[in-house]
Amino acid sequence: MASAFLILHGLGGSGPGHWQRWLADRLAQDGHSVRFPDLPDPDSPDPQLWKDELLAELAGLDGSERVVICHSLSCIVWLAACAEVQRPVDRVALVAPPSLSSGLPELEPFFPVIATAEDVASAAHNTRLVCSDNDPYCPEGAAALYGGPLALPVDLQPGRGHLNVDAGLGPWPAMEAWAQGAKNGVET
Repeated sequence: MASAFLILHGLGGSGPGHWQRWLADRLAQDGHSVRFPDLPDPDSPDPQLWKDELLAELAGLDGSERVVICHSLSCIVWLAACAEVQRPVDRVALVAPPSLSSGLPELEPFFPVIATAEDVASAAHNTRLVCSDNDPYCPEGAAALYGGPLALPVDLQPGRGHLNVDAGLGPWPAMEAWAQGAKNGVET
């Protein structure tokens, strides 16, 4: 049985050229089951609707290995859903989670983050934080804000902004290698 992947976008979605679209295509070409839903109202998201969608997609995720890959706001949604995950997944990558101090009013309803390290550990056998040291949507630094308090291993990508197309990141072979279990960490 092939692995099953759930890829979740952030505020505004993941448009053309985004590494998530590239990754979804690559994984599907390799014969894996890939779910990459358009979350409801991506420009004006509702935390409960996004969490409900995440949990519904997760319930249908079935494969030899179950992997969740979140970018930006969906990382915060994953953290909000952790305590409700019925069957832990194998691995999760939380890529470039934003913070309330980003100043974006669309993000305010998603905070505060109340997940604990225990919640995160109960939802997945292995969760990694992938972030940069200069993300404009997390000025205080995701490694300090989320990595330490949630006891997450951190793959720091120096100078890579929000780890998106605007930061010059399209195809991301290192993420593909991690997603398929060929690497323990993620680098750009």
